[in-house]
Amino acid sequence: MTTPVTPYHPGELAAQALAGVRERADHAGRAIRGTIPPVAARFLTERRTLVVGAADPDGRVWATQLAGAPGFLQAGDERTMTVAARPAGDDPLAAALAGPARVGTIALDPAGRRRMRLNGRSVPDRRDGLVITADQVVSNCPKYIQRRTPLDRPSAGAPRAVSAGPALSTAQRLTAATTDTFFVATVGPDGSVDASHRGGFPGFLRAAAPDRLVWPEYQGNSMFMTLGNLELDPRAGLLLPDWETGGALLVTGEARTDWSPGARAGVPGAQRMVELAVTGVVELADATPLAWTDPEYSPANPHPADRAAD
Repeated sequence: MTTPVTPYHPGELAAQALAGVRERADHAGRAIRGTIPPVAARFLTERRTLVVGAADPDGRVWATQLAGAPGFLQAGDERTMTVAARPAGDDPLAAALAGPARVGTIALDPAGRRRMRLNGRSVPDRRDGLVITADQVVSNCPKYIQRRTPLDRPSAGAPRAVSAGPALSTAQRLTAATTDTFFVATVGPDGSVDASHRGGFPGFLRAAAPDRLVWPEYQGNSMFMTLGNLELDPRAGLLLPDWETGGALLVTGEARTDWSPGARAGVPGAQRMVELAVTGVVELADATPLAWTDPEYSPANPHPADRAAD
């Protein structure tokens, strides 16, 4: 008997089974490609930012943000994306991306509520940029993306760290508690990296303590690429963009998923809960030379007044 070919690794299959969505996941898996289709290539050339996840030289996983004028991302061919930017020296991924690295990336279009993930292998080029060879290319649905339009900040300086430490400060906990969007990088069993998006109304991400962040997982595409990675490797990195100032809060740690009904009780829209034990925090000023308009919240966001599903 022939074993069906699946695009999923054992952790993703385990998470799909725990969620009871194996059949839906098989259907959704058809969207996972090994090449960049023409429509995705055009999408990349229009973007101003790219979120990149990777492990630093100590093995800690981070997510950071690169930016440039439209065209700074290009699909050189159907397997290659070039990035005309690289993390600044204060960025925790600067050293990692100065050499060959496994990376997960996500290009987000808040104005059009579109997003695309490209995961693969990165090498630096000779122009302070990156060349990423694709292993996985995934276009995701518009759920939970808050609509925003980018605005240039002519006064923006170079990205620089304004604080770094092992835990969240009081001000950083407030940042987490009021965000409506963050990105999460995780690691697969073969060292592959994935970067994904999370969105909701402010308050959906909770700073339970200086060293603990908690968030609900809402209904998604059934692939469970993030939670599947966490089933096998708890390392994770979060990026919280500051849409008003162009800054960013980068957090690393270890995450676990609580699949029990009791964990999500009383949390609107939650299918399960994830808790990150924070081990490192870096706050960057001028992470991008952009500000963004006020959000138009996604109609998919579970409203705080809604009752959580049983």
